[in-house]
Amino acid sequence: MSQFTIAVIVGSLRKDSHNRKLATALAKLAPPEFSFKHLEIGDLPLYNQDDDANPAEPVKRLKAELGAAQGVLFFTPEYNRSIPGVLKNALDHASRPYGQSAWAGKPAGVMGVSVGAVGTACAQQHLRTILAYLDMPTLGQPEAYIQAKDGLFDAAGDIGEGSKAFMADWMNRYMEWVKRHAA
Repeated sequence: MSQFTIAVIVGSLRKDSHNRKLATALAKLAPPEFSFKHLEIGDLPLYNQDDDANPAEPVKRLKAELGAAQGVLFFTPEYNRSIPGVLKNALDHASRPYGQSAWAGKPAGVMGVSVGAVGTACAQQHLRTILAYLDMPTLGQPEAYIQAKDGLFDAAGDIGEGSKAFMADWMNRYMEWVKRHAA
């Protein structure tokens, strides 16, 4: 049986982030051949092309961790109808210098949770556009625009019963996607 390491990138720096909770809870629905590594993006300096030849240690770490992963799961909040700056900064850092992207070919999954009624639909659309340019095969269906409301998580922090079947189906689809596209 093959082992798959999935890099998890949460586009929120909030200590009590709904997206971080979702990332942790969703990983519990995966079979044992999948392991999940949460990547730190909050310590990356602002992207500056002048630094491409001599990247900071957090940038080197991010690219190395992505290099060791067979797929990437993105969990994004929605800020002003788009992705947070910290997530865009991480995408830019790991895609540079040109021709040396750590993202290319990595099968991606996109999900997000927000208190708003449309979940993170606009942010996810923007993120999908960026991932297409970065040459990341991205799971298109099912889409997951999750509204943070009572019952999403149970008392233990796991996916609540009302959402568990959908989330398990989403995770199963993503795992098949990784198996099909991982290099």
